Amino acid sequence: MNTLKLVLLTALALTLSACFPSNPSDKTEVLLQGRTMGTTYNIKVVATVEQLKALKLQDKIDASLKQINQEMSTYIPSSEISQFNQQASTQAVEISPGFSRVLAESIRLGELTGGKLDVTVGPLVNLWGFGPEQRPEKVPSAEVLAATKEKIGLANLVLAGNQLSKKVPELYVDLSTIAKGYGVDVIAELIEANGFTNYLVEIGGELRLSGFKSTGELWVVAIEKPLTTERSVQQFIVPKDNAMATSGDYRNYFEADGRRFSHIIDPATGKPINHNLVSVTVIHPSSMTADGLSTALMVMGIEQGMQFAIDNDIAALFIAKTENGFDEQFTVKFKQFLK
Repeated sequence: MNTLKLVLLTALALTLSACFPSNPSDKTEVLLQGRTMGTTYNIKVVATVEQLKALKLQDKIDASLKQINQEMSTYIPSSEISQFNQQASTQAVEISPGFSRVLAESIRLGELTGGKLDVTVGPLVNLWGFGPEQRPEKVPSAEVLAATKEKIGLANLVLAGNQLSKKVPELYVDLSTIAKGYGVDVIAELIEANGFTNYLVEIGGELRLSGFKSTGELWVVAIEKPLTTERSVQQFIVPKDNAMATSGDYRNYFEADGRRFSHIIDPATGKPINHNLVSVTVIHPSSMTADGLSTALMVMGIEQGMQFAIDNDIAALFIAKTENGFDEQFTVKFKQFLK
């Protein structure tokens, strides 16, 4: 998902070598960095350098992320999702377990949120110039918008186990609102499978944390103030053994005809959202789920989003823009994570 960049208080700007201890047998926070999904990843594992090298952990991480890209990136023409989008047939095809896992959660969240999270909204994203097609930055006509809306809708996507089909040949699936969160979950599970329980995983701003830092302190992260002109901290968070995702509309947008258009599209209107909510942060055990929910809550706006979060026991922080700056609101469940 396109998210606010989370400022990590664990000095992720350091190079990998700078995080190695002078004695490689001492446990420390070893930083692993790389690129994936059009962004960067930063992973800290409390371990020894020798342990991570012996397990070839970074090689395993890169291989897992490459596989996820090959399954779910709409920017790779040969990816599994691209091949599904390109086919005009409505016959079911067999898909990989990872692709199926993400689609199942996307459909569940789409139904839970009344369609506010819709992974078939891709044609509208492309229409407004925010997808891989990179169309001209101009406002679509009402006729084009109506015609494009006819090609979307979760009801047109059918998932039965690992069998996927579409009722509309032009249906296009885009998992950018949830795939990075899934990537975080996969890497966290990989790290745990290799015997480590103290770690921080971050991909493009989505996080999952477990245990403690090498100092014995809990991991602390910060949510960035939603400004386009500078980067500063809005709020400090202690997520504990949880994942955290933030969705915002102030980094990715374009201006046309004197108006500002967000990259976040409301499936109901087919247009970019138009309200004063500028970011939503969700804390949940799954980064994938937090990723999807933060986008859905952004689409809802602060009043509907807050009520939905309360009704569904979601730990959520809402930041809205006002004439006097920014206003914060959060659910009772989120309060426990504030530093």
